[in-house]
Amino acid sequence: MANEVTVPLLPCASIDDIAAFYEVLGFRATYQQRKPNPYVALQREDLHLHFFEMPGFDPNRSYGSCLVLTADLEGLHRAFAAGMRAAYGKVLVTGTPRMTRPRARKNQDGLSGFSVIDPGGNWIRVVRKATTDPLPATTPAGRLAKALANAVVQADSRGDVRQAVRILDSALARPQPDDDPVTQVEVLVYRAELALVLDDPETAADLLDRVKRVVLSEEETERAAPAYENAADLAAALR
Repeated sequence: MANEVTVPLLPCASIDDIAAFYEVLGFRATYQQRKPNPYVALQREDLHLHFFEMPGFDPNRSYGSCLVLTADLEGLHRAFAAGMRAAYGKVLVTGTPRMTRPRARKNQDGLSGFSVIDPGGNWIRVVRKATTDPLPATTPAGRLAKALANAVVQADSRGDVRQAVRILDSALARPQPDDDPVTQVEVLVYRAELALVLDDPETAADLLDRVKRVVLSEEETERAAPAYENAADLAAALR
């Protein structure tokens, strides 16, 4: 048969906290019950997520996860970010809940993706839907780009933030004359984001100051625009 639909069913400590958070992202509750078991069904256009409440559940120990495939990755991220700014005054980049930035994933054939980590500790992994045409094979150019690609796999895909930090710190400790300054900005900003995830605002602030000292041409500044936008979100989180 065709046209089947799969809906993820994810755990949480409180369906009220879950419903409130996803409302910020543009979801609405289509069904909710308290007995015999707390349960809520949420929908945003064609995106459906269901949650069940577990007594004593610890979001920090959650293994809940699902994939969301979309043709408009940037549009969905912008919508989620706008909802967060309207509700919280900033994009949540640290703690639980939070949201990562869209980045290419070398372990997903170079397709871009971002993750929403919700109040239940569930990772909603949003990935660009592949086209019918095969993507050209791409290899990150330069040592900083390779380090960044490896760090994204560790932190954004596997949730191993400390390993990602080790990769980036090693790369930043060995500057080379031929390092691409745009990639340097991207690495510094991502390392600052990971510092905030690890509740280290002093390191994050220092890294963002280093970003300001990287000299770019006009063309390079344009290429670095997404990284600078991320840096602005991180700076807002520090206030």
